[in-house]
Amino acid sequence: MHLSPPVEPMLARSVTTLPPSGPRPMLFEQKADGFRVLVFTGPEPYLQSRRGADLRPAFPEIARAAAALRVAAVVDAELVVWHDGRLDFTALQHRARLRGPRAERAAREQPAHLITFDLLEVSGAVLMDQPLHQRRRALESHFASLELAAPWALCPQTADAATARTWLDPAWGAAGVEGLMIKDSGSRYRPGERGWLKLRTRMTTEGIIGAVTGTAHAPRSLLLGRLDATGRLRLIARSTPLSRTAAIELGAVLRPAGADHPWWGREFSAGWGTKELLVFQPVVPEHIAEVDTDTALDLGRHRHPVRYLRLRDDMAPGDIRE
Repeated sequence: MHLSPPVEPMLARSVTTLPPSGPRPMLFEQKADGFRVLVFTGPEPYLQSRRGADLRPAFPEIARAAAALRVAAVVDAELVVWHDGRLDFTALQHRARLRGPRAERAAREQPAHLITFDLLEVSGAVLMDQPLHQRRRALESHFASLELAAPWALCPQTADAATARTWLDPAWGAAGVEGLMIKDSGSRYRPGERGWLKLRTRMTTEGIIGAVTGTAHAPRSLLLGRLDATGRLRLIARSTPLSRTAAIELGAVLRPAGADHPWWGREFSAGWGTKELLVFQPVVPEHIAEVDTDTALDLGRHRHPVRYLRLRDDMAPGDIRE
């Protein structure tokens, strides 16, 4: 039996804390900010996205690297682009839309890399029924025997929970490590199942309340901004739905904005990756909200909704700058 695309990747469900120790050791891996891919190496290479799409035309340098390996294998990996001292998800998205000469040029100027973390098949032997710790040893041997170097990289892994906690430091988040993957060392690879856990790095930050969904006196969620270098209010985040207590607190202080608000006439997406437009009410940008968020950013904008914590009456809009 040989694996052929498409193969459903094994998935993870989100958790908010490290789980307690179980009967078998847990393995922890860094969760990089990129695209999930399955890479089929050898004379007939294939670069499969999480949803089964062929990414070879957009990332020709990765397709060539996969074809150059003398051993046919299937590896599970995160496709990333490193730029300006961090993993750059925006650059990765841009590259995914390119084809032909533009893709080749981008491959030279912003090359992609593969952070590999699992080995599903090697030299005709399918490994998915082997426990994870054996697949990891096989992956490390694969790297060593082939002397793999860039664009190939081996995902950091540890069985030590204390070491794993250090990877949740926001400093790692600033470099593009979103958090942890948590895996049972004895588990087999189960395509399509959420058999792993993921724990995102959390931090707090502040934003100027520039608009709401609902009304100023009965807000349902917040649109937050920061002042750019010219003093313009720029959208940086949307909040999750407000609790009843928070809606009452904010509804008592927020004021509808006049025609001079910079967001009148603007169009904002209702969510990351959708073309649906958001219906919102601008408010006077005079209040600061402290929020809980993860570290996933696109050009300074939080990719996932943030969670409102409290008002910061000790701060002024001029304090909240990019």
